[in-house]
Amino acid sequence: MRYGLEQFCADAHDDLMVDPGPKGREKVRQNLERLLSDPKESEILRNAYWEPGANIIHHDTETGIYVLGHLHNKDGRRGPHDHGSSWAIYGNVSGHTDMTVWRRLDDGTEAGHAEIEPDQEYRIEPGMAKLYNEGAIHSISYPAETRLIRITGTDLMQETVKRFDPEKQLVVAHDRSQDSAAAQ
Repeated sequence: MRYGLEQFCADAHDDLMVDPGPKGREKVRQNLERLLSDPKESEILRNAYWEPGANIIHHDTETGIYVLGHLHNKDGRRGPHDHGSSWAIYGNVSGHTDMTVWRRLDDGTEAGHAEIEPDQEYRIEPGMAKLYNEGAIHSISYPAETRLIRITGTDLMQETVKRFDPEKQLVVAHDRSQDSAAAQ
């Protein structure tokens, strides 16, 4: 039996209402892999029309989650960053995402200073999904035409996130709500 996007969103709601913490999120991650591994649904998602960038597919007002469809129409890279107070799940529909998870070495007490080093490096292939809980520092790269589903615990455009420069040992807090205000 086909497992579609509508059922996935309903299951994500139910799982997070029972447990909004890491165990509930892990169930959402597992169900995202189930969704992405369904050949018919995967074909639908690959052929869906998405604008380049992030496209809101679903927002659950009760749990606060966003289900976003990302189309990367050119090769790209995002340096080390976190998602502020939110968590995220990345799942590839097509193409791949090369992920580096970083470990923070300093205690975070010196403003603007951060020492980080790569902890894990792996590729998220089509059908795979990975969970990143609050505070997880990661960087990504992807080839053109990569499509992925990203679930976030809140609206990341309203979050203050951290961006890291490992070579200069710097960290900068970035209020993403200012990005959307500037665009208006």
